[in-house]
Amino acid sequence: MFSKKKAGVLLIVVVVLSLCAAVFDYDPLWQKVNSFRPWNLGLDLAGGSLLTYEIDLSKISSPDRDSVVAGMRDVIEKRVNLFGVSEPRVYTEASGDTSRLVIELAGIKDVNIAIREIGATPFLDFREVEATGTSTANFIPTELNGRYVESAQVGFNQTTRMPEIDFSLNDEGAKLFQGITKRLVGKPLCIFIDGNFIIPDSPTDSCPTVQTEISGGKAVISGSFTLERVRQIVERFNAGALPAPISLVNQQTVSADFGRDALNRAIMAGIFGTLAVMLFMVAYYRKLGLFAAAALAMYVALTLAIFKILPVTMTLSGIAGFILSIGMAVDANVLVFERTKEELKKGLSHSSAIEEGFKRAWTSIRDSNISTMITAAVLYYLTSSFVRGFALTLFLGVVVSMFSAITITRTMLRVSMSRDDKKQARVEPQQ
Repeated sequence: MFSKKKAGVLLIVVVVLSLCAAVFDYDPLWQKVNSFRPWNLGLDLAGGSLLTYEIDLSKISSPDRDSVVAGMRDVIEKRVNLFGVSEPRVYTEASGDTSRLVIELAGIKDVNIAIREIGATPFLDFREVEATGTSTANFIPTELNGRYVESAQVGFNQTTRMPEIDFSLNDEGAKLFQGITKRLVGKPLCIFIDGNFIIPDSPTDSCPTVQTEISGGKAVISGSFTLERVRQIVERFNAGALPAPISLVNQQTVSADFGRDALNRAIMAGIFGTLAVMLFMVAYYRKLGLFAAAALAMYVALTLAIFKILPVTMTLSGIAGFILSIGMAVDANVLVFERTKEELKKGLSHSSAIEEGFKRAWTSIRDSNISTMITAAVLYYLTSSFVRGFALTLFLGVVVSMFSAITITRTMLRVSMSRDDKKQARVEPQQ
């Protein structure tokens, strides 16, 4: 049995955490204290532009398509980051044989510039280095570029077992590469995409050094690479090696005023919906309903704080998922209260009725919440865009609601009902 003292301490801790979470949730107040973690609003709430590009994979072989799409997404994301957009989102969607790139630019001022810069096909090329006699050096483009590359893949050195990049060139590229490597034995050969290094990618790296003249069009790039880094390079390599044209198929613009109005409406809907649920619980369950209302307020504060810390990009669909989870949090309390009322009718003490009520209701709460979590997980991994936002907030909300029902409500009831038992014990001897 959980002692009254421990229950009281736990209740105080939860209340303090909830109050801190409420301050953290309220941005106008929190930002005066600390600028850590402002709310991350999606395109439909912050305003901006959504661009959808279709990727032409008709000339790409099936085994290479996933790598090309991933590489294209990586290159486009780097371009988008140059715009200075707050929290841009770049992701891919697949429908049958069609693949698309979706780009959300919240708060973008000149979408035409974005369209122009994003629309270009990634270009991979090899460059040699010419010393200038000073600490600087020029990069000089060679004739070899991405159109001569057939494929790239992850490999492992047979001696060291370190990951490396294996790539092959077509016949024309093989002849160019042989001439370049013959000329540059012992010298560096750098690799670029869109005029930016992919090897090296930081000032501490160096360009690969040509060890010997390479014929046949097959080569290996080795070094102190991690497996994750090699995979990233291969994806970028294939994006430049197997360029897939992209075309803009949809453009949507959301004004900042519309986004602000949608946000205000969503907030008001959440507030009124939560208050309506609280009033219903109090009207129907009286004292038990007060505990449920208090637990629900704490649940809202804690869940929103988790959304903000992760951070979760809040969209209208995400808010809808959160509001739905509020109803599910109350549903757990309803199951517990109904079971508790049944035990009280059997003549059990208040404390015993609460414990038995939670015990009997737990299996139903567990099964219903787990099934909802499974559904949310499937939606998140098998869908995209706004549906994923709904699934994510619903999943997290359900997880926290289980904590709310099992810990917060139960602790409050234990503290209160132990007092009722003492009052009952004092009265019974006089009867």
